[in-house]
Amino acid sequence: MASETGSGTAADTGSGAGSATGSGAGSETGAVARREQAVRAAVATGLAGPESPVVGLLDIHGIRSGAAALRAAFEEVTPPGTSVLHAFAVKAAPLVPVLRLLADEGIGAEVASPGELALARAAGVRPAHTVLDSPAKTPAELREALAIGIAVNADNPQELARLDALVRSAPTASPLGLRVNPQTGAGSIGALSTATATSKFGVALRDEGAREWVVRAFLDRPWLNRLHTHSGSQGVPLELMAEGVRAVHELAEEINAAAGRQQIDTIDIGGGLPVNFSSDGETPTYAEYARLLKATAPGLLDGRYGLVTEFGRSLLAKHGTILARVEYAKSAGGRAIAVTHAGVQVATRTVYAPASWPLRIAAYDSEGRPSTAPVTAQDIAGPACFAGDLLAEDRELPLLGQGDYVAVLDTGAYYFAHHYAYNSLARPAVYGFAAGAAAETASGARGVRFATVRDAQSVAEIVAESGGAHTDALL
Repeated sequence: MASETGSGTAADTGSGAGSATGSGAGSETGAVARREQAVRAAVATGLAGPESPVVGLLDIHGIRSGAAALRAAFEEVTPPGTSVLHAFAVKAAPLVPVLRLLADEGIGAEVASPGELALARAAGVRPAHTVLDSPAKTPAELREALAIGIAVNADNPQELARLDALVRSAPTASPLGLRVNPQTGAGSIGALSTATATSKFGVALRDEGAREWVVRAFLDRPWLNRLHTHSGSQGVPLELMAEGVRAVHELAEEINAAAGRQQIDTIDIGGGLPVNFSSDGETPTYAEYARLLKATAPGLLDGRYGLVTEFGRSLLAKHGTILARVEYAKSAGGRAIAVTHAGVQVATRTVYAPASWPLRIAAYDSEGRPSTAPVTAQDIAGPACFAGDLLAEDRELPLLGQGDYVAVLDTGAYYFAHHYAYNSLARPAVYGFAAGAAAETASGARGVRFATVRDAQSVAEIVAESGGAHTDALL
């Protein structure tokens, strides 16, 4: 990813380089030091500056460490030889180089649209490591999936009927499953809670007659061999997540007993591990969740069932930063306001639902060093033309001045995916970085190396997307 070839850029950041490697791989202080190196280097090399006033940064070492922690957590609670596929939820970071990096770490892809499937294929993710989940798959999507041989989880009885016809018409190597909703309850963010009584996802398991229908659906289809659920998300307690998984494991045991064989050989437990957005600590951990699953549903992890996970936010969030230049510093009503180029277009959820999606902000001076200015309450404003375009309101931070920088932390997941084209604001460039010893060049110099993950969107591309080729279409 961050090599000396291709689009890589190197920057020597001086004495700070050593601090990124002295804390141990994956440690909190190591991650902070790498981030501070990267900010300084991005400013020094001009990746961030007057001509590029907002960019995204991804910590390659942090992403690799997160993938390793996920693998280790489930290896700890399953017997050797247990089939475990960790499939990254592509919606969290639909960037081909990120998917390629994760594939290099043994992580597959969970996709929910033709676009996400195309991204996974472009990244070289193997069909055997790809899972298709979506509540609205078209016949064409299903045909493509079965032709390629990727796993498919049907969402509802009508989709299962479509699969009946497709399986009859042509053989497939695709593992096929059914998604169920254990209806175990909501977390603190209702819009993200997928296991409520009225969730749009899966077969509602506690509805009248539903459980019996699910058992019969499997008995009538010997080729149906997976169960899928997704009970977690941001704001959902680990215990509630584990309860949903336990309910689906019990259903699998019931179906296998009724079939007189192990018809269900794999359980897809989804993802949804929440992320700590209040500090640099990576909590809760995959290890904590895996141990809780072991205690809650021990039969799930005794080696009889293969496992699939679909984590997204927890793999990427802590390893991404949005860096934005302060274009103007002003005040209103006695409160300081830093007007930046990061707002609703990159942090849509935070701007519209700040109580559910607060973000940490770090202040840097015009050279990319941590700011030492006096701390004062101020607003961090974005560039969009409405008053609520704020990343932080009345936040105590070192006083920001024109030409300084703000780093919007914990933005590796979804913040490079949910671009909101308000005011026709362009999608920013995204760069991966390697810092410290990981960035040593052939000459032995230590610093920061950058690799382009996504180019910044150009004004010409905005015009093209907005019908520029059809100027006279309505005349």
